[in-house]
Amino acid sequence: MRLARLTIGVLLVGLALFVIIGEHLAGASADAVINARLTAARAPIAGLLTFDAPVLGARVRAGQTLGFIDDDLANNSRLSDLVDERARAEAERARLENALGAVREAIAKLEERAGLYRNQRLEQMTAELRASKAAEEAWQAQIHLYQHMLDRATKLTTTGAERMSELEQAESRLQVGQRELERAQAETAATQVSLDAVERGVFLGDGYNDAPYSEQRISELRWQESELTTALAAQVAILAAQRERLNAERLRFARTSHANLSANVNGILWTLMTTSGERVEQGQDLFQLVDCDSTMVTLSVTESTYNTLTHGQRAQFRPTGETRVFDGTIIRLAGPGAQGVYRNLAVAASPRHLERFDVTLAVPGLLNDDKLRCAIGRTGRAFFEARPLDWLRQLWR
Repeated sequence: MRLARLTIGVLLVGLALFVIIGEHLAGASADAVINARLTAARAPIAGLLTFDAPVLGARVRAGQTLGFIDDDLANNSRLSDLVDERARAEAERARLENALGAVREAIAKLEERAGLYRNQRLEQMTAELRASKAAEEAWQAQIHLYQHMLDRATKLTTTGAERMSELEQAESRLQVGQRELERAQAETAATQVSLDAVERGVFLGDGYNDAPYSEQRISELRWQESELTTALAAQVAILAAQRERLNAERLRFARTSHANLSANVNGILWTLMTTSGERVEQGQDLFQLVDCDSTMVTLSVTESTYNTLTHGQRAQFRPTGETRVFDGTIIRLAGPGAQGVYRNLAVAASPRHLERFDVTLAVPGLLNDDKLRCAIGRTGRAFFEARPLDWLRQLWR
């Protein structure tokens, strides 16, 4: 019985020693820190800096405005020149529009006057044509009478009852009537030609051209209208080009005279290099933000442990004071003296850390944990080998 108890005791002590030695000898980090990348904001322009009451350690979101810079010394001479050019171009366009409107108004009045003249001319020519035709008909009737008188005088002269002078007088009257009829017919034909020409818009007469003054003046004004229309179209194109240049210059001036300062990451306001009201130069560092979306774990291990590790190897991280264990992956093996890799990280390596061998873990579970997602500086331990009590930890999880 005593031997059995002794055997059981030895087994328990051996198991305890196995667990203790296994837990302590398993590959583990001496220290591990939740870390993240830093991003610096630099002044895009020179000018007076104004912060929207930033507080160190404040959480910010991407796109959030943190302040702005105004440059009251920005050169706006080019913008002023373009504004003056635009004003002159607008004045020229207004002048051309007014001139074109005046020409068109004059054309409308002259067209009304020309139309009135044409109508009156048509009436005149129609009246003259009627008069010519009436004269022609009257002379035809007169000739018929003269012919009757001539026939009678000829008959009387044959019988000896009429003197020869009356016969000659009748013949003379008939000849005059025939000439007057021919003249009336010629006038009727000429009047008909003139009337036909008027109906086609051509005016025939002595001492003037084929068109009245109004229509001649309309032709001149039509040419001016064409020239003004072309000039106005060119001026409108010039204004459009000037508008584009002016808008581009206004945009350039706005960019060089005012700039908003916005967060480019979701994270924490980590460092302020300037204060509100300070005049800054272009490219000057203003503040730094921690990118919480880049949360990682940095740690150091002994040389013997480091030489057993490989890139992409699985690991575990347990924050101090937490019972939870997060799975991770080795993403960087920087080795000893890895001070340079911490230049853009929120938590720098300590002298003791640099005496050992640097390792970086990606721990996706931290990004999904609201408490630890951006717990920069939180410490813990990392493990790289299986430990005797892992089965118990899995049950606890």
